[in-house]
Amino acid sequence: MIQITLPDGRVRDFAEPLSGADLARSIAPSLRKKAAAMAVDGTVCDLTAPLTRDARVEILTRDDPRVLPLIRHGCAHVLAEAVQALFPGTQATIGPVIEHGFYYDFAAERPFTAEDLPKIEKKMREIIARNAPIRREEWTRDEARAFFGARAAGYKVALLDAIPGDQPIGIYRQGDWLDLCRGPHLDATGQIGPAFRLTRVAGAYWRGDAGNEMLSRIYGVAFATQADLDAHTTMLAEAERRDHRRLGREMDLYHFEEQAPGAVFWHPKGWQMFQTLIGYMRARQAAAGYEEVNTPDIMDRALWETSGHWQNYRENMFLTKTGDDRDFALKPMNCPGHMMLYRHGVRSYRDLPMKIAEFGKVHRYEPSGALHGLMRVRSFTQDDAHIFCTPDQLTAECVKVNDLILSIYRDFGFEDIRIKLSTRPRNRIGSDAVWDRSEDALRAALEAAGQPYTIFEGEGAFYGPKLEYVLRDAIGRDWQCGTLQVDFNLPERFDACYVAPGGNREVPVLLHRAMFGSLERFTGILIEHFAGHLPLWLAPVQAVVATITAEADAWAGEVAAALTVAGLRVRTDLRNETIAYKIREHSVEKVPLVLVLGAREAETCTVSLRRLGETDSRSLSLAEAVALMRDEAASPLMSGQARRAPEPA
Repeated sequence: MIQITLPDGRVRDFAEPLSGADLARSIAPSLRKKAAAMAVDGTVCDLTAPLTRDARVEILTRDDPRVLPLIRHGCAHVLAEAVQALFPGTQATIGPVIEHGFYYDFAAERPFTAEDLPKIEKKMREIIARNAPIRREEWTRDEARAFFGARAAGYKVALLDAIPGDQPIGIYRQGDWLDLCRGPHLDATGQIGPAFRLTRVAGAYWRGDAGNEMLSRIYGVAFATQADLDAHTTMLAEAERRDHRRLGREMDLYHFEEQAPGAVFWHPKGWQMFQTLIGYMRARQAAAGYEEVNTPDIMDRALWETSGHWQNYRENMFLTKTGDDRDFALKPMNCPGHMMLYRHGVRSYRDLPMKIAEFGKVHRYEPSGALHGLMRVRSFTQDDAHIFCTPDQLTAECVKVNDLILSIYRDFGFEDIRIKLSTRPRNRIGSDAVWDRSEDALRAALEAAGQPYTIFEGEGAFYGPKLEYVLRDAIGRDWQCGTLQVDFNLPERFDACYVAPGGNREVPVLLHRAMFGSLERFTGILIEHFAGHLPLWLAPVQAVVATITAEADAWAGEVAAALTVAGLRVRTDLRNETIAYKIREHSVEKVPLVLVLGAREAETCTVSLRRLGETDSRSLSLAEAVALMRDEAASPLMSGQARRAPEPA
């Protein structure tokens, strides 16, 4: 007898195993028609999967959010079938679900182009319209190897060989086409629906290794409804308008060079913005009791072996060997350097918590194909800090860090913040008992702060669990920025200690903490969040004094001088150009305020103030303009509240 517990708590008894489809049909024929998948004890499965034991089972319809990944994975399979039908001889390799959609990599006679996409998409819609049932089969290894080998599908054979010997070989068939796949899948191709679109093509190395063959990748997006797809399309158009790479050029903030891939060349205006961020964070940290330090950029291999980075992170590190045969590494993280600072001298429990912070430049190898403007670089600055504390102080310090991070994000206009608790990964150092203590401390801190969070199993760092702070920007995109990590392991590895009240030596607990995370990346996020219309306190050039006629040049000099004395970052534009041309140029550069001066303003000692994105101007006396702009340009450090930019026009 098999007992199936339904979501409403009812229990149904079955004399023999049955499928999810059978269960749905037994509940109601109408439910079977709408059923797309099922959840067995919380795990999403095919409707064809056999129910052989007692379980809690929920029949999922297509509009359930848990079905969306199946819609997207179904699109990937339909894409592969369409490509192989249109381009015989093309090998399909892998086709996973990604955020908002899917992709599939192909070994094709020629790389696909954007011109191929409409034809492929049309074929996909034909396949979906056939509404072929999707069924899972389990083959032996020999059967699968023989099948794919006979079709010269070498990539599938390689994937097959990588499946552990104790796992079944899953084959998913839709009509006459089939693929090697773990699943799960929808019940039929028609359930995928029409709300998808192929978006672009790209090159991709097999298994992500630049030493392997280059494949042709086709990307697509897919949603449950056309309304969701339309909303996503609108968001993409808005994201393109806000792209920090384009705005960075227009605003003259920074650029990149091929001779230094993944490293930023900051222009004066970009560097001003960068330094404003550092100044803000420096003040917030000082007020919270952190002391700023600086550690070397390059250190001996032995230090990285002690920290565990050499064994667990070496492929991401830049290494060098000196003439005296010593191995060194550019630091990918600041923590080992901070451990050396802590160890320099005897520490007492009275010295704890000890909070040290560094705007440290770190270097991490990223594949060239992964680099993306300021968002993904190889050399970046972290607002890194480490807190050395006693076990009794741990929860309180975690709460303080959490409160500080949330307060800082609010200063930049981010109110929608998600927190992820990432737990122990498979590749880790330290005992399970230590990991239990670390994870419990972070949970206790969040619960003490009354903060909701989501658990991500196995996603922690190799040395400790972590909290990840995810910001939602103005157009609904999520960005992971700040982190808080509890580490009982690194202090032990470095033999760090403090003198306890009884005179015995104790090992401190270490908190790793970053709030902006990468300052380069946070800068890019801010540019896109505000669409370049930065809050006045953050804008690198806050105002331009622009003249209509040379008769106003002298007055422009006085106005600029008064604004500069008031602490504003201001420039003059006395060029022999029309005022319309000047305003248009400064609007492209996203200068928040333009003070227009003509003969009338020079005669009356007034200014005509025009805001970015607005067509109307406002006539003010110089004293009124200075007071207004000085107040608006006050940083959150002075005002205690976020200074938001006006909505872009």
